[in-house]
Amino acid sequence: MPDKKTFDLEDRLIDFAVRIIRAAESLPKSRAANHIAGQIIRSGTSPAFNYGEAQSAESQSDFIHKMKICLKELRETRVGLLMIVKANLIKPATNLDPLIDENNQLISIFVTSIRTAKQRNKKTSRFGIRYSVFDIRLFNAV
Repeated sequence: MPDKKTFDLEDRLIDFAVRIIRAAESLPKSRAANHIAGQIIRSGTSPAFNYGEAQSAESQSDFIHKMKICLKELRETRVGLLMIVKANLIKPATNLDPLIDENNQLISIFVTSIRTAKQRNKKTSRFGIRYSVFDIRLFNAV
């Protein structure tokens, strides 16, 4: 049997969160570094927690909403990592390149997942007629 590599987004997000925690812990102890460390710990660990919530979403819309929160937090983390690089808080700054690359890959995964989920969420009747939320409200009012 060939060696099969399993893709598990939750594991990847947890690994990413751990790497963010380690990066934050390696920052120097200064006012600015402590502020950025706290910020990237919050934003960098949040996607793992929110993805767990997305797996138990109550509806497709709830799932999309939680996935968008993950994406927002990943983008915030990216900005924090770039600040660390520009402020030269970790030397050499290239040590963060693999973490920034993983962050960018996760952003791409979430953009694609949200797009796919939105396409599946489009309202279509069994006759292939699309209804907007407004049309459905009007129909139910009659």
